[in-house]
Amino acid sequence: MTDDSHWERKTLEKLALSALDEQRRARRWGIFFKLLAFAYLTGVLATVVDWSNFGRDKSLRHSALIEISGVIQSRGDANADDVVSALQAAFDDKGAAGVILRINSPGGSPVQAGIIADEISRLRALHRDKPLYAVVEDVCASGGYYVAATADRIFVDKASIVGSIGVLMDGFGFTGTMDKLGVERRLLTAGENKGFLDPFSPQNDRHKLHAQEMLDSIHQQFIEVVKKGRGSRLKETPEMFSGLMWTGARSIELGLADDFGTVHSVARDVIKAEDIQDYTVKPNFAEKFARRLGAEAAAALGGASARLSLR
Repeated sequence: MTDDSHWERKTLEKLALSALDEQRRARRWGIFFKLLAFAYLTGVLATVVDWSNFGRDKSLRHSALIEISGVIQSRGDANADDVVSALQAAFDDKGAAGVILRINSPGGSPVQAGIIADEISRLRALHRDKPLYAVVEDVCASGGYYVAATADRIFVDKASIVGSIGVLMDGFGFTGTMDKLGVERRLLTAGENKGFLDPFSPQNDRHKLHAQEMLDSIHQQFIEVVKKGRGSRLKETPEMFSGLMWTGARSIELGLADDFGTVHSVARDVIKAEDIQDYTVKPNFAEKFARRLGAEAAAALGGASARLSLR
């Protein structure tokens, strides 16, 4: 064999081996990207789909669970639209022997809390044979308690935080800082009260009085909801509607709650339907992101102005 033919053979072998290596690399990358795509789709499905009741037959007798967790606000997870939808589904389901509201909330919007409370009252009147119980875990304060007060009974842990029956409006005033910085506020309005509680202007006594009247009115609405919901169980004290909070153990003594209990003990011992099925409307990842973005945008645009809250 000549040197030329030997060289050609070596070259062909190298080219063939190179081609085989390239094919192996391509296959490995193909497998990698397929696995990556599969992992991504699995993650999306896990986020979007609620698997908690997958494979369960809701026609069988069970306890319906609805979560109210976090601040009650229109752009949050605990918003009136979602909670009301869950309540309607639970009350309309013939397999649901009773409804449990699990509450972990410091409060929030008086409007959102009021919408939820009104719907609970409406549904309880329509479905008198189906009880609704509130189960407090860590916190059930202000707007959270506004909702809980409409339940048939309220169950707590001895260390739960309950109460805060009051209303607040908070904000900031920057006039002193502006004076130090030499900044002049130039506010033009059409309507003498359009600059109501403007944080960059000195506090106006008439505006302050008007704001206090609004707070007192909403506070009275709150008190009436609690008195109507708790009835003769309430052992009213001078401090009960002052905005103070109490432990779960003390809230039972005051009649703000009825007994100790958890979701599972209420389902098992009170409703007598140990199987628990979750009706909570849970937003998917895209909805959560949009709500968070909207809440942050609203906070950025209106963060300096006064905010009304059952907190």
